[in-house]
Amino acid sequence: MKKLSLIVIIVAACLFLNMPVFAFGPGPGGGLGPGSGEGRGPGYHREAGFLKLNLTDEQKAKIEALQIAHQKEIGPIREKMFDKSMELRRLWLQPSPDKDKIVVLQKEVRVLRDQLEDKSTEHKLELRKVLTPEQQEKLTHSGWGKKTGFGPRGGMRGPGGAGPGICY
Repeated sequence: MKKLSLIVIIVAACLFLNMPVFAFGPGPGGGLGPGSGEGRGPGYHREAGFLKLNLTDEQKAKIEALQIAHQKEIGPIREKMFDKSMELRRLWLQPSPDKDKIVVLQKEVRVLRDQLEDKSTEHKLELRKVLTPEQQEKLTHSGWGKKTGFGPRGGMRGPGGAGPGICY
């Protein structure tokens, strides 16, 4: 009888102590959803912009193939840029950073960033070729191609910020 009483008291205490957790409810569901992975690199919300274009199955297949090819093409460049950026960060963390090495690495990172930007431009132009003129018009008015972030004309600071449409 003592064992049963002890178990009932422990279970009741656990339930009582966990009540505040259940009081909050499920919440707004602000997560990124399934398959979001780590971070939100280029292409985040891309699918939302294309959904508004009423793409045919053939167009969807072509676009998906272009996107896969683009990711394969830029993957090695992104990895190199990440490696160079980490190396640059390590140089800056040294007690007396070597200016010449830092300058060289910064230039290398800029070259890689420019390569990524060029590949992105090529990719966007290839994507547009898949669309009909009406779909291209819709895409133009959806804010496709706007920059993200807090730089010039990006983010939510001033005109030209990230409005509706695809974050590229």
